[in-house]
Order: sequence, then structure tokens, then C-alpha cells
Amino acid sequence: MLKLSMSNKFLKIFFSGIGGSGMSAIAGFMADRGHKITGSDRAFDKNPNHPVYQLLKSKGIHIVPHDGNSINSSFDFTVFSVAVEHDQPEFLKAGSSGIPIKTRPEYLAEIALNFKTIAVAGTSGKSTASGMLAFLMRRLRLNPNFIGGGRVKQFKTETNPGNYLTGNSDLLIIEACESDGTIINYLPEHTIILNLDLDHHSIDKTAMMFETLTKNTADKIVVNADDDNLTDIDIKDTITFSIDNPSNYKADSIVYKPFSTDFLLKETKFSLSIPGKYNLYNALSCIAMLSEIGIPLKDIAGILHEFKGVDRRFDIHLNNGKKLVIDDYAHNPHKIASLMQAAKKIANKICYIFQPHGFAPIKMMKNEYIAAFSENLRDSDCLILLPIFYAGGSVSKDISSHDLADGIQNRGKFVEVVEDRNAILKRLNDQINGYNNYVIFGARDETLSDFAKQIADRLIH
Repeated sequence: MLKLSMSNKFLKIFFSGIGGSGMSAIAGFMADRGHKITGSDRAFDKNPNHPVYQLLKSKGIHIVPHDGNSINSSFDFTVFSVAVEHDQPEFLKAGSSGIPIKTRPEYLAEIALNFKTIAVAGTSGKSTASGMLAFLMRRLRLNPNFIGGGRVKQFKTETNPGNYLTGNSDLLIIEACESDGTIINYLPEHTIILNLDLDHHSIDKTAMMFETLTKNTADKIVVNADDDNLTDIDIKDTITFSIDNPSNYKADSIVYKPFSTDFLLKETKFSLSIPGKYNLYNALSCIAMLSEIGIPLKDIAGILHEFKGVDRRFDIHLNNGKKLVIDDYAHNPHKIASLMQAAKKIANKICYIFQPHGFAPIKMMKNEYIAAFSENLRDSDCLILLPIFYAGGSVSKDISSHDLADGIQNRGKFVEVVEDRNAILKRLNDQINGYNNYVIFGARDETLSDFAKQIADRLIH
């Protein structure tokens, strides 16, 4: 294994697909440690003004075209995003040149071996919980390292997108994603498992991966005691947190407010500045982990309210008392249901605008998507579906947003498919059947945040 220090040798690494949130986090983290980083991304080729492109360049990372011509034997190894297909020029060039190839999760697992790593797992909430834990640890002066997926608002600088943190301790928090199955390769010191639901894989398959992760964990295992699917997994010696069921760390006297939550935990008062039951679970997981490693609850309570969240997680672009625009990353059925349940506490009439992504996941979870929307849309709400987001590559486009719309409409809910965002913007002057509250959500497409800003601007003027 290539140690980070390699006896003080600095590495030369090529990142293919460097613009992705997980990839840019590792690239930035390694660049901060003095290694020479080069990378490419087809999104940058299409848009040289991409904000991540500019951030990576500003910290000295060399960005090249995504065509394979920059890969040569001078690199110690290459790291590939799982989104880069094996028939792409860069993958073929690295293979033919004999340069070692690692996937992003493989390399993250390798990095994690060099630290006392805390792995944050679960089918929902990983980005927020891992970012929150890193933020709290930094405020507690534990000087953690962090490699995440989401951009923590308070970590963002002119040279850091906010998805990583370089500390001077041996602590590392990682977002441990189960999507490609490599989560079973992590060997963390501690593990948090937030929840278990249908997402990239069947519940049973993901459960097996989570069970393996816990068996690979050296010390603390923190688990959500309210999650029925997690209770079926054979995990020994867990520390539990909950809202409803008995646990080691159970929230009491909970007051859910439109944009925050107050609660008691072991007679200590806490305030969380991001809304929803799902974010309370995220906070409880962090509190449990910190308490178990020796941090007093009063110290955690003194700073929890300072956490401002992660980009595109309940981001408020407009809230003037009359009109509201929220942007969110929610994309699987469980996340969507959690988002809508939180939003319903704010307004009694909401227009939801959702852009699905990934043809295969949409097809696999079609019934669950239909159920999530049907169960959470009120008669006063409306749902607009945009076309399924296509990021490129080879994929079978054998499902569309119309298939979701038909199922939701059959359940008696108001839904329509709009092919062009501009058509929505033009209709804003008519306030789309009188709506003043909008929630825009979907994953992977950075322009959704820009779209939310456009909606907010149109509503103001």
C-alpha cells in the first residue's frame, strides 16, 4: 500500500473525473499534503467556468482535457471516478501504459488506513452527518481530517469547495458510500450507521455490506435504534441513538421548528440550526460518537447550534415571509420523503420541482418513488418533474419522468412533466397556480442550484 508519507516522498497522482464531489475532496486533501495532482473532467471540458474547476486550479492542481493525452508513466498511479467508463480514453491509456489504476473508493479506503478513521455510513444523511461531525470536532479543537461528499458551508474557502478538511491529528472522518460495494474494504476505528433503505442496491445486499463494515470496525459502532432494517442486522456491542425507541442516546422534549430543532438529551439542552427529524437523527449520531470518545455533552451542546449545514441540503434561496425557495440534494425515495416532511412544517402550499437522475436507479425504485410522492403530496401541493438527468456515458434510457408522473397521477396527486426549465421560469409570473413556495431538488446536477436562484430572483422582481 502507498502510504501518504511514503518516507517523505511526494506522489504524482492523476485523477480522472476530478470534478465529482468525492473525487475533488480527495484531490484537494492530497494537494494540501504536498502531493502533485493533475486531473480532468468532461464537465470541465464543457464548462471551463465551472466553480470547482476554478477552485482546484487556484490551489495549484493542474487541470487538463479529459482525453487521455496527459496520462504518462511519470504518474505514480491514477484514480478514477466510478462514473468514468472503462472504454473511455483515459482508462484505456492508463491501462496500456501500465500505470496502476485505483477507483475513488479503493483509494479512499487506502488513505483511511493511515488514520484513526471514523466511517459514516447509511443510505441517507452521510454527507450531512460526516460534515457535522467534522465541524464539531474542529470546533472542539480535535484538529480532524475530513474527506466527504457534500460541501460543508463553514469549510468553504477560495481554494476549498468545503468537501474536505486537512487537520494535524490522526483523526479522519470519511463518508463511506455503499454504492459500488467497496464499503466492505474499509477498516475504520469507529463506524456510524445512520439508516438502511432501498437505494443503489437491495436492502438485503446493503445490509450485508453494513454488517461487514461493522465486523471490520476496531472500536465504537454507533447505530440508529429507530431504523427497523438496521435492527435485523447482526451487529455486536452497538451504541444506539434514537427519537422513538429506547437507546443509549435518546432525544426527549423535541420541539421541531420550521428551520431548527430544540431537544433534550440526558437532561442537556441542545439546539440544531437545520430542520427536520432526519437532521435530528444526523445530530444524534454525532453526539453519540463524540460522547463515546470522551467529549462532555455540555461541550457539544455549546457548539451544535453553530453548524450551518451542507450545500444543497435545505438551502434557502429566498424566505421573505411571503415567498420561499429551497434547494436540496434529495434524490432517493427515503431522502425525498424526509425533505417533504420537513418542508410541510413550513408552508401549507408548495410547488415541488424534482429532477430525477440515473436511469437505472429510477427504474429499480420506480414504485418507491411513486409511493414517496403520493404519500407526501398534499391536495394543495403540486409536483413538476424535469427530464431524467443524463451525465453522459453508456446507459439504457428505458424509463422517463413520464413513467413516474403516470403512477403519481393515478394516486390522485397533481403532477406534470415539464421538459424545459425556461418554461417554468416563464410561468413564474403567473405564480404557477398561485404558488409562492418552491422546493427544487435532485442530485449530481450543479445547475439545479442556479435554477433555484433564478426562481428566487423571478419571485422577488
